[in-house]
Amino acid sequence: MPFYDELPREGGQQVRTGLDAPALRQDILEHLRFTQAKHPRNATRHDRYTALALATRDRVIERWAETAAKYHQEDARRVYYLSAEFLMGRALRNNLLNTGLWESAQEVAKDFGLDLAQVLEDEPEPGLGNGGLGRLAACFLDSMATLGVPAVGYGIRYEFGIFAQRIEAGWQTEHPDEWLRFGNPWEVVRPEYTVTVQFGGRVEDYTDHLGHWRVRWIGGNKVVGVPYDTPVAGYGVGNVNTLRLWQARASEEFDLDHFNRGDYVHSVEEKNSSEVISKVLYPSDSVWAGRELRLKQQYFFVACAVADIVRRYLKSHAGFDRFADKVAVQLNDTHPAVAIAELMRVLMDLHALSWDQAWEITVAVTGYTNHTLLAEALERWPVSLFERLLPRHAQIIYEVNARFLRAVMNRWPNDIARVARMSIVEEGGEKQLRMAHLAVVGAHKVNGVAELHSDLLKRTVLQDFYELWPERFTNKTNGVTPRRWLLSCNPSLSGFFTEHLGPGWPRDLDALEGLRPLAEDPAVCARLAAIKRENKVRLADWVGDTYGLRLNPDAIFDVQIKRIHEYKRQLLNALHIVALYLRGKRAPRENHTARVFLFGGKAAPAYRAAKLIIRFINAVADVVNNDPDVPWLKVLFLPNYSVSLAERIIPAADISEQVSTAGKEASGTGNMKFSMNGALTVGTLDGANIEIREAVGAENFFLFGLTADEVEARLRQGYRPRAVYESEPELREVLDLVRSGHFSVAEPSLFHGLIDGLLDHDPYLVLADFADYARCHRRAEAVWKDPAAWHRMALRNIAGMGRFSSDRTIREYADEIWRCPAVVLPG
Repeated sequence: MPFYDELPREGGQQVRTGLDAPALRQDILEHLRFTQAKHPRNATRHDRYTALALATRDRVIERWAETAAKYHQEDARRVYYLSAEFLMGRALRNNLLNTGLWESAQEVAKDFGLDLAQVLEDEPEPGLGNGGLGRLAACFLDSMATLGVPAVGYGIRYEFGIFAQRIEAGWQTEHPDEWLRFGNPWEVVRPEYTVTVQFGGRVEDYTDHLGHWRVRWIGGNKVVGVPYDTPVAGYGVGNVNTLRLWQARASEEFDLDHFNRGDYVHSVEEKNSSEVISKVLYPSDSVWAGRELRLKQQYFFVACAVADIVRRYLKSHAGFDRFADKVAVQLNDTHPAVAIAELMRVLMDLHALSWDQAWEITVAVTGYTNHTLLAEALERWPVSLFERLLPRHAQIIYEVNARFLRAVMNRWPNDIARVARMSIVEEGGEKQLRMAHLAVVGAHKVNGVAELHSDLLKRTVLQDFYELWPERFTNKTNGVTPRRWLLSCNPSLSGFFTEHLGPGWPRDLDALEGLRPLAEDPAVCARLAAIKRENKVRLADWVGDTYGLRLNPDAIFDVQIKRIHEYKRQLLNALHIVALYLRGKRAPRENHTARVFLFGGKAAPAYRAAKLIIRFINAVADVVNNDPDVPWLKVLFLPNYSVSLAERIIPAADISEQVSTAGKEASGTGNMKFSMNGALTVGTLDGANIEIREAVGAENFFLFGLTADEVEARLRQGYRPRAVYESEPELREVLDLVRSGHFSVAEPSLFHGLIDGLLDHDPYLVLADFADYARCHRRAEAVWKDPAAWHRMALRNIAGMGRFSSDRTIREYADEIWRCPAVVLPG
C-alpha cells in the first residue's frame, strides 16, 4: 500500500493505544495530518520518522500514566538518579522492542513501501554524554524500568550536547551538535514544574516568628529550570519511568526598558547569560569562565532535582518523618555531590528542620557511586569561586567539615596528617573543596563499579574514609542492558539465542550459560561464525559507502572505541600497528594475517595530548592504507563516536581492545558489550576485565601487561621508560620511525612531543607493556588461524556474560543500597 493512501478508521484496538498493525497505521496517518500538518503524499523522510515516533510514544504514554498512578497508589519508595550525563542513544527502535510493537511496525512499514531500517536511521541522536558514565546511566534507567524499580533520572537538557566531532586534516575539530534542530518527539515539556535557581548574593541571619535563629540566602541572580520529561519504557512489562532533564531559562528573558532605549544587546543579556548553563556538556575548564560555568551547571540541575524530589514527596506527606523511607538519591560520580549541601539547605532554611534532623535525613537517603581513581577526575572547586556562587552552601560544607573532622580527631587524636588528608577543605596554595570527600561524608553507602576498583578505593584514594566507616563501602560491578546491546543492535545473534534458549533471555541474561555446552558442537559454532561474518560484511559495506575504504570481511576486525585518554592507551594500540606495518615492509611477500583496526572516540577539547593521539592514528592510517606493500593491513578512525555508531560496530568486532593501564580504569562497560556479542578481549587485569576473565575462563581471554600492584611497584621504584626503549629492538624501531617523520612528512617534528613524553615520563607505562602486548597479539593471530577454536572461544565468552547485565547491577543497588521494593505493572 503506498504511503500516501489514507485508511478509514478500523475496528479492533484503539488507534492511539492498540498494538496491532492497523491501529498503529491509522495513528501514524493521523499524526501526519493533525500533529505535523502534512499530507501523507508530501511527507519527508523525517516526517515519516516523526509520525512513527509519535505513534509509538502514544502507546508509551498510556503506560507512563498508569505507572505514575500505580506508584502513587502504593506510595512507593522512589529512586532519584542524579547524573551529569545520560547517553541514551536513539529511542525509536528501543521503544518498539520494549513495548512489543516491533512486528507491527515492520508490517506497517512494508504496507507503506518503506524500509523500517532507514526510518530508524533518520532519528537524530541526543548528544547528552561522552562515554561510559552517561551510557551506564542510560542502561540503568532501562533496567530500573524493566525490573519495576520506581525511579526518576535527573540531568541537564544540553541544547548542543557535547560536540559533533569532525576529522579535518587528521585533527579532531569540534562543532555544535544540533540534535534538537528538528525538535524531539519523545520529550514532554512540563512548565508547571519549573524551579527557580539562585546564584551569588549573600547570607544573613534572622529570627523567625517563633523566635528561632534561622539563615536565609538573599540577592544574587536567578535562573529558571524548565523540566523536559522523556519516558523510559521497560521491556516486557507495563512500567515506564521518567528521565527529567532541565533546561535553563532566564527569570526575565527580555528587558523592555533597555530595548526602548535602543540598547538591544543588553535587552537580552540576562537571557543569554542564563541559558548558556544548559547549552553544552562539559565546557572547557582550561579557562576560569569555563570552570565557573561547570559549577553553575552542576548546581543548576542538582537544585532543580532536589526541589522536585521534595515537591513530589510533600504531595503525599505532611512532614519529613518518612522522607528517608520514601526517597533514595544516587549520585552518579562527583558531579552532583553538591546535592548534599543543597538538601541540607532546603531542609533547614526552607522547611525549618534542625541541623541534626536534616543531616540524619541527608545521609540516610544519599548514595554515592565513585567512577574514577584518577586524582584529576575527583573534582575540586576553588573556595573563592564556590563562596561567590554558592555562599550558603559554602557555609553548610564548612559546618559539615568541622563536625566531621571532630569525629576524625576523636578517633585518631594527634594525627594531624590524617585530618588534613580527610578534610573536605584542601588547604595549601589555593583553598579547594574536595567534592568526593563531601560525597563520602554525606552518603550512607559508597560504591565502586568493579571489584578491583572498589578494592583500590579502599586501599588508596579513600583509604582513610574506609578505615573510619568500613560498613559504608561496597562494590556494585557495572552492567549493560541486553535489550539495546544484543536484542536491538544484533538481531541475528539474538535470533540465535532465542532459537537455543527460548524467548526469555533478554530479561534473564544468566540463560546465556545454557550456550556453554554448545561450544563443542561444530554446527553451532559454524552458525555463530556465519552471524559474525554477516555483521562484518554489513559494517564493511557501510564503511566503504561512507568513507571510501574497502575492508576485507575475512580480516580480524580489531576495535577500540571509547573516550580518548592517555590511560586508555589508544597510543599503545597505534604503536603496535606501526610494528605490524614494519613487519609487512620487511616481508611484503609473506602470508600475513589480514587485520582491520577501527578506532573511535572523542577527546576533550582542551586535552591536547589526546587530540595529538587522534592525529597520530589518522597519520598512521594515511600511510598504511596507501602502501601497496601492506594490503592486508587497514586502519580507520571513525569520527563522531556515538551510541548508534557503537551499535553498528560492536556486533562486527572480532577483538575488543581493553588495554588501559592496570589500576586506572574503574570498570569499563564496552568490554561487556563486545564480549556478549562474541568478540574476544585483548586486555589487562584492569576494571571489570578481571571479572569478565573469571566469568568466561582465562583460556578464552588474551591477557597481557602489568598488574595494578606491579604498576604501582614499578612507579615507586623509579620507572625508566628510556631503558625499556633501549632494551626492546622492535619498540625502538617503532619509535624511531615515528620520530623520523615517516608519518608526518610535511611536518617532521609533529609527533616528537608524543615520543619524548613516552621516553621521558610515560606515566601510563605504554612502553613497559608494549612487548607483552605484541606477544599477546601474536597469540591471538595463532588462534585466528584455527577458526573452529576461535569460535568456540567466542561462544564461551558469550555464555559467561550473564552476570554483566545491568539488571543484576540494579537488583543489587535496589536490595542493598536503595532498599527499594519493585512495583511491576503487567506488560
